[in-house]
Amino acid sequence: MKKMIIVVLACLLIFLLGCKGKNIDIPDPNDEKNSEHVENPDEIAEKIKSMTIEEKIGQLVMIGIEGEKADENIKEMIESRHAGGIILFSGNIKSADQTLELLNNLKDLNRGNIPLFLGLDEEGGRVTRLSKEFVKIPSMEEVGNKNDKDYSFRIGEALGTRVKSLGFNIDFAPVMDINSNYKNPVIGDRSFGDNPKIVIEQGAQVMSGIKSTGVISVVKHFPGHGDTKVDSHKKLPVVDKTFEEIDNFELLPFKKSIEEGVDGIMIAHILFPKIDGENPASFSYTIINDILREKLNYRGVIITDDMTMGAVMNNYDIGEASVKSLKAGSDIILVCHGYENEHKVLDTIKEAVESGDIKEEDIDKKLYRILKLKEKYVNDERINEVNIEDINRKTRDILSYDR
Repeated sequence: MKKMIIVVLACLLIFLLGCKGKNIDIPDPNDEKNSEHVENPDEIAEKIKSMTIEEKIGQLVMIGIEGEKADENIKEMIESRHAGGIILFSGNIKSADQTLELLNNLKDLNRGNIPLFLGLDEEGGRVTRLSKEFVKIPSMEEVGNKNDKDYSFRIGEALGTRVKSLGFNIDFAPVMDINSNYKNPVIGDRSFGDNPKIVIEQGAQVMSGIKSTGVISVVKHFPGHGDTKVDSHKKLPVVDKTFEEIDNFELLPFKKSIEEGVDGIMIAHILFPKIDGENPASFSYTIINDILREKLNYRGVIITDDMTMGAVMNNYDIGEASVKSLKAGSDIILVCHGYENEHKVLDTIKEAVESGDIKEEDIDKKLYRILKLKEKYVNDERINEVNIEDINRKTRDILSYDR
C-alpha cells in the first residue's frame, strides 16, 4: 500500500513539474455553445494578451457617426479610441454607391487592426435604413401573417443579401417581441404578431435566413418589448410582470433563437420591478446574467440597445450605466449618437478598469466572445461595386413566392 502511495505521489510530482512555467490558456467555457468551431481558438487568447487596455475597451463599444462621410471625429474614434464597431442610420445613407464608399473608407481607416463590426437596423417594413434603390421588403407583421417558414427564411436571406452587398456584417434584426399590447407605440408591425407560436417559428426562420448569407443576426429586444406602453427612445418603460410570467410568454421566441444558434442578442431598456426593482434590463445582473446566461444558457454576444435613448439619458448617467451594463454581463455597449457620449462611455469604462471596479479578466472573457464572432463573420475586404438590379430581381422573386 505504501509503495502504491509513493508511486501515485511521484506521478503527481512529475505532472506538476511538467506544467510548471507553462502559460496554459483555457478558453472561456461560456463560449462553447451557440458559435461554430473556430480553428486554433488559443490564437484568440494570444491576440487578447497582446492588446493594450485601450484597445480592449474599444472593442466593447459600438458607435454611431454623423454625416455621410468619414470625418476627423470618426477617424479619431477608430484610430485613437479603437472603436470596435460602427452602426449607420438613414442620416448616414444617401445611396448605395455612397454607402459602399463610406463603408470602404471606414475599413481603410481601420486597416491593420481587428476588423470592425459594421451594422444597421434593416428589419423590413417601416424600419429600413438603406436607400430607396432597393425593393421594399414587407414588415414582419406581414411575414407573420403569411406564416410560411420557407418564405420567412427567404425574407431573411433577402435582408442579409442586401446589407452584405454593401459591406455590412451585422443586421440588428429580426424583432422577437410578441406584440401583445395594442397600445405599444414602438413595436407594432415590426413584430411577427401577437401569436407566440408565429413569432417563435417565423422569427427563427428570418434569423436563420440572415445568418445563411454570412451576416450576423442580432435579435431584439430581450427580454421583450411587446407589452410596453412607452417608447424607450423617449422614456423608460415599466413592465409589471414576474419572471414566471415572462418565462412563459415574452422569453419564448428568444429561447427558440438560442436553440437555433443565434449569434447576438440585444438587451432592452425596460424596467421589470418584480424581477429587478432598481435596474432596467440593459444593466440588470439578474436579467442579463441570472436569466439570459444561466437560465436560458445563452453563450453568444450580448449588446445593449442604444444607450443614448431617452430611457437611459433621462434617468441615468450614460457612463455609469455603461459600466453597470458590462458588470451585469453585457459584452458590447451601443452608443449611437453624440461623439461626446461615446468619449464619455469609453473614458468611464477605462476609469472603472483602472480603479478595479471592472476586472480586466472579465473584459478578456467578453473579448473572447467578440473576437470569436468576428473571426466567424467579419473581414475588412473592400467591395468595389454592388449589383442592385440583381438583388432587386431576387427580392421580387421571393416576394412573389407562393407555395
